[in-house]
Amino acid sequence: MKQMLVAAVLSCSAVAAHAQAWPTAPIKMIVPFPPGGGTDILARIVAARLAETNKWTVYAENRGGAGGTIGVAEAVKAAPNGYTVLMGQKDNMAVAPWLYKNLAYDPLRDAIPVAHVAYTPVVIVTSVNSRFKTLADVVNAARSAPGTISYGSPGSGTTIHLAGEAFNNAAHIKLMHVPYKGSNPAMIDVMSGNVDLALSSVPSAMSQIKAGKVRALAVTSAARSTSLPDVPTIAESGYKGFDVSTWYGLFLPAKAPKEVVTRLNQEVNKLLETPEMKNAIHAQGAEPQVMTPEKFSALLQKDHQEMRDVVKKAGLTME
Repeated sequence: MKQMLVAAVLSCSAVAAHAQAWPTAPIKMIVPFPPGGGTDILARIVAARLAETNKWTVYAENRGGAGGTIGVAEAVKAAPNGYTVLMGQKDNMAVAPWLYKNLAYDPLRDAIPVAHVAYTPVVIVTSVNSRFKTLADVVNAARSAPGTISYGSPGSGTTIHLAGEAFNNAAHIKLMHVPYKGSNPAMIDVMSGNVDLALSSVPSAMSQIKAGKVRALAVTSAARSTSLPDVPTIAESGYKGFDVSTWYGLFLPAKAPKEVVTRLNQEVNKLLETPEMKNAIHAQGAEPQVMTPEKFSALLQKDHQEMRDVVKKAGLTME
């Protein structure tokens, strides 16, 4: 018994010493998408600022494929020593478990939410020549003629598509979904009137909104977008509690040392409070948001549960 107690004390001491010294080697930040997208850009911003501020070696490594699930699986199965970090996001951490039949990971079991970085609302737009001036106009029309009002999205199974399905559920209406291969084709068709509405990320829609070619009716986040301060939220439009924003954050493999989780969370949160970091994130059409690991974990669990219901009701599956 005494030997077991000594072994346990030595083991705990070794973990604490490791965490205190961490990092003593380069940190790899896995980005589960190809270069150039929103997740990749935010990951590289965070990696560069962490390296610059703390004199660490942090580098981003892209592992794209299967909607981000390949990179996530690699990251969460890595050694839990704090040297492999994942830049995850809502699609692959909260939505994918309900979309993919044979997912290689369980985000609630295999990953530790460490630091929330930012969120991006979805914006609902219509042509500037459209008869819809407000979100209430859309709801009234959809109730009068169910299934006749269409909305375009960047593709089936994306958070943007599911935001539309969540709105259908909240408003008790049935908008007809038209999937596209990306946001740009959907924006072109809404401007030309081929679809009544388009759901898009704020960055993808911003140029057309500023040019006066589309009218923004609402954003899907809990709070208004800094980039679109005059556009109401869906919650403000009469659907209290509605929030299906896409979020981005850092994860570590399960069983990573608690001290490393705490340290990385503190360093990321310090960065998010700086004007330079806020400006860099806002430039991507996203909103920085500080969270403790516990609060980030609660967000993941909430969205994991909510997305199950949305995906099930929409009848979506992916191979």
